[in-house]
Amino acid sequence: MSATHDQQPAASPEPAVLPTAARRAPRPLVILVGMTVALGAVLALLLAIFILPSLKSGPHDLPVGVVGPPTALTQVEEALATSAPGAYDLQPFASADALTQAVEDREVVGGFVVEPTGIRAVVATAGSAAIAQSVSAAAQGLGAAMGVAATTTDVVPLPASDPSGIGIGGLAFPLVFGGIVPAVAFRSAFARSNTWKLAGIGLFSLVGGMIVAAVLQFGFGSIESAFWPVAASMALGIAAMSFPLSGLQLAFGGKGFTIGAMSMMFLGNPFAGIATTAAWLPAGLGTFGQILPPGATGTLVRSVAYFGGTGGLTAGLTLGAWVVGGLVIHTVGSVRAKAAPVVVATEGAAAEVDQREAVATVGA
Repeated sequence: MSATHDQQPAASPEPAVLPTAARRAPRPLVILVGMTVALGAVLALLLAIFILPSLKSGPHDLPVGVVGPPTALTQVEEALATSAPGAYDLQPFASADALTQAVEDREVVGGFVVEPTGIRAVVATAGSAAIAQSVSAAAQGLGAAMGVAATTTDVVPLPASDPSGIGIGGLAFPLVFGGIVPAVAFRSAFARSNTWKLAGIGLFSLVGGMIVAAVLQFGFGSIESAFWPVAASMALGIAAMSFPLSGLQLAFGGKGFTIGAMSMMFLGNPFAGIATTAAWLPAGLGTFGQILPPGATGTLVRSVAYFGGTGGLTAGLTLGAWVVGGLVIHTVGSVRAKAAPVVVATEGAAAEVDQREAVATVGA
């Protein structure tokens, strides 16, 4: 007996459907052009960040004192307004001694003493060689305009071994390097111990501060009698960068560390104004640079090296705030890291319970 079966026509094979991601994948040429344009924009931005501060730097609203009779003060003000508009903010002083004290106390960056025999510039090269040269040049111009001789008195000079201030002026990159490297090195060495990681960063900060101070004093002669204050300032500056970077890595992973490190390198470095001080940078950029650890460290080191700490309080408090902030971020990251396995374990236990309940329901 034969069986009759309904025969269905064979289904024609359907064309393969590519995944949405595969169908929308950009062509290599588009990727090539897009990445080239993006990297070119980044390069242009970096050039602007590093070159603009130097290109636009110069005297602007620098506080300077003036000593002399009222007629001479008026003449100086008019002459400076013509030769260097907006460069100086003139403040009258009763005597040359009062002006000198104000320069030493960093209330003004320099000044002019108008005398019957000529005009004298009062400067502090240790405060900023660039500003001292600017004030001296302005005095020369005033002397020529008034028909008198011009001289310069340096009340806080740089050491004879480093008359240009290159030693402290070159601290920007080593400082940033000293802040980034220990965060990376001790993270790798003590991946499972945050306590030892923090201890390593703290110890390196102290040792690094002493190394920098030793090189400046005994190697370059850039400082003469402030070894320990400079060492402490550098240690605080290194810690103010390393602790936040380590905390960002622990709390947010590699992306957090990368953003922090790039900010220190590409913003903190060019806007630090270590070589010339923040007052020489374009308006706003100098202030911004002082908020970041490199700029604050440069200000504190210069203050303790040449002015007995005068003018360094704000910078010291800024660095202290970065250290405390870094430790807080580190603590938060540590708590999150410890809580992560617990969350995973809890989720796994909950999934196992759900599975058992489902099996029991089916069996019932």
